Amino acid sequence: MPWSDYSQRSRHSMLVPFLSIEYGWSWVAYLLSHWAFLEVLEYLGTFSVLIAVIFYFAESGDRKKQKHYQAWQVINTAQGKGGSGGRIEALHELNLDAVPLVGVDVSGAFLMGLHVDKGKLARANLDGVDARFSSFRNADLSYASFTNANLRGADFYKANLDSALLKDADLNGASLVECNLDQTDLSRVDLRNVDLRGVHWQNIQAIRLANIQGVKNAPPGFTDWALKKGAVSIESDEAWNSLLPQP
Repeated sequence: MPWSDYSQRSRHSMLVPFLSIEYGWSWVAYLLSHWAFLEVLEYLGTFSVLIAVIFYFAESGDRKKQKHYQAWQVINTAQGKGGSGGRIEALHELNLDAVPLVGVDVSGAFLMGLHVDKGKLARANLDGVDARFSSFRNADLSYASFTNANLRGADFYKANLDSALLKDADLNGASLVECNLDQTDLSRVDLRNVDLRGVHWQNIQAIRLANIQGVKNAPPGFTDWALKKGAVSIESDEAWNSLLPQP
């Protein structure tokens, strides 16, 4: 369009300078649109994006390994220390990626609300942890140690606690529904208000002085068997603690 026609777009003379600038740039754009070199550059830009996407997916394995390395570094650096120290997030991330947590040592850690469903935690050291309201659903906890752990309200649905050590642990209000307790040591464990529906209990290794007051959905024969093996059914903390060995 010639300038004489283009300038007629403006109803006000004060806008003519701005229209002239726009008119000049429109000519520049028109001339550049016929420049093959710029078209090649456009194709190269698109191609570089494709290359970047390919490299992004090609390096995804390395990024995942780096993420796992950092998570393990968090866990190992905080070993033996109190508090969380980022271990809740680290354990959760590793477990989401199905990384085995066999033998992990998080003793004494604050892990309240931890979620490690289907986790592979065989022989893990969780002595003295505060894992209230945590979820261990379908987890492999065989030979794991929970001595003196606070596990109130924790969910062990279908968890494998084969040969696990839970001496002096607090499971008040926890769920052991369909949990495997073969050769599990429940000595002096607080089992008050625990849901025992469908629990595999026949081969429990020890249950002496465990408090089974108010257990829910206990399988037939469990209560009588437990009391014969030295368990107690006492509502009062003071009365129960008087029976326990003093440090």
